[in-house]
Amino acid sequence: MPDRTVHVFNFKVEMAEQLNALAKQYEKETGVRISIDTCGGGCDYSAALKTRFNSGDKPDLFFVAGYTDLDLWQEYLEDLSDQPWVSDLVDLTKPGIMADGKVYGMPLVVEGWGFIYNKELFRKAGIVHLPTTLAELREAAMKLRAASIQPFENGYAEWWIIGNHLLNLAFAAQPNPFDFVEEVKSGHAKLTDNSILKQWTNLVDLTVEYGQPNSLQTDYNTQMANFAAGRAAMMQQGIWTQLQLDKMNPNLDIGFLPMPINNDASAMDKLQVGVPNYWVIYKNSGVIEESKAFLNWIATSAEGRQFFVDAKLIPPFRSMPIRQGELGSLADDVMKYLKAGKTLPWMWQRYPGYEANTSQMAVQIQAYIGKQMNKERMLQEFQRIWDEFSS
Repeated sequence: MPDRTVHVFNFKVEMAEQLNALAKQYEKETGVRISIDTCGGGCDYSAALKTRFNSGDKPDLFFVAGYTDLDLWQEYLEDLSDQPWVSDLVDLTKPGIMADGKVYGMPLVVEGWGFIYNKELFRKAGIVHLPTTLAELREAAMKLRAASIQPFENGYAEWWIIGNHLLNLAFAAQPNPFDFVEEVKSGHAKLTDNSILKQWTNLVDLTVEYGQPNSLQTDYNTQMANFAAGRAAMMQQGIWTQLQLDKMNPNLDIGFLPMPINNDASAMDKLQVGVPNYWVIYKNSGVIEESKAFLNWIATSAEGRQFFVDAKLIPPFRSMPIRQGELGSLADDVMKYLKAGKTLPWMWQRYPGYEANTSQMAVQIQAYIGKQMNKERMLQEFQRIWDEFSS
């Protein structure tokens, strides 16, 4: 009898426990085994996935980030346009995984990020009005420091925190962000003379000035531990930290603030919201139907819904309404901004070279933070990297 096991290569270590439990539940109900291999902490998922394909160890189900990453993997992917969950998707989740009118993946979750802030520490510092502009953020940081509270805990040792998320603002805040990326790729616009990029450096400077002394030496786990312990009032992170923060400090009272780069309140009062990755199926897999059935079960069953609740993740399906407080305060804030239409797009998935690009730009930002180069040189290096990936 042929092996009907579905092999999954998972990129998201923070949901590994909940995904493993989901797989066991599915096997109990259907008899189909879902074998999950998680790319652990510090693992470069994109590189590991390429290695697997090159070595012939191709997973049946894996994750693709959409846009540029979809371009890279499309030839290997099963067309999922006819799946029942497609018509149930939240609108913003669709464009990243569509090509030639076809849908190639199921969005994992909806995520958002910004500055997570400690409400108790803000109250201690007497901050009543939450900052939405750069000037207000500076004023809040000054009040916190005056109250002997560290304003920011920066995880700037991590390339993805800087290159994917922090830098995203400089592209997402452009008047026409998607057009801007295409113009830079085609050589019709330059990163070196862009006013929004120059404004973005002011936010970087502010977080370093009011952050801990060793921002470049602080990794994700240290950042999380220090913030959970109440050693800082703000950290740049996303909704995916809710579960870990709850375990570290169940009494932490937290919410999201936007990450402003200028003083235009209406333009700056937004969170960055998007889809981190999409479930995709290898088109030459021997268990295509089993893989499709598993995804459909996630999208439609009570157990599938419970997975999102347990992992504190916002489902990408309209038919899975989430009650206030069910996923935690961070999800509540993301959904509030989403409903108000106050969101900025995730842009790095559209860059030429995807994370090979962002990891190189992160090195330049780290050099800038470490005062090894000035703002102008950093932007010149960004331009060089884009030129190389666009050629």
